[in-house]
Amino acid sequence: MVLRSKIILMADKSLRNQAIADDLGVHVQTPRRWRNRWAESAERLAVADGKMTDKELRQLIEDVLSDEPRSGTPATFTAEQICEIVAISCEPPEASGRPITHWTPTELADEAVKRSIVESISPRSVGRFLKGRRPETTPQSILAEQRPSSRP
Repeated sequence: MVLRSKIILMADKSLRNQAIADDLGVHVQTPRRWRNRWAESAERLAVADGKMTDKELRQLIEDVLSDEPRSGTPATFTAEQICEIVAISCEPPEASGRPITHWTPTELADEAVKRSIVESISPRSVGRFLKGRRPETTPQSILAEQRPSSRP
């Protein structure tokens, strides 16, 4: 929402899409999309201005800047459920009465159902949660790098 608001404010200053994209570190299509979306809603926003409470106007602006519904099925598991399953994986299996030394996706799926976190879940889904992307880091600390001195 913040990024989209910045795009609209920068567009209001007559900045070009490429300049906005460069400044915000996004693809040029992003400012183009939100600038068009704002323009399509301009009439609706103008009519509302002065006739709505601040709270209603804020909600209208948030609606304009919100994602549109996407195709496909809705998410099966909530973020909270996923976090709880990942948290279980950080516990020793013995603490849950499991006769194993390391969690497997099958054992985690069974434990999530046992704890009533989810009604049912496949080991494959659990595996995807655990395999989730981690932030990539450089192999060495950038701060620790020493550059060759140019002094004689």
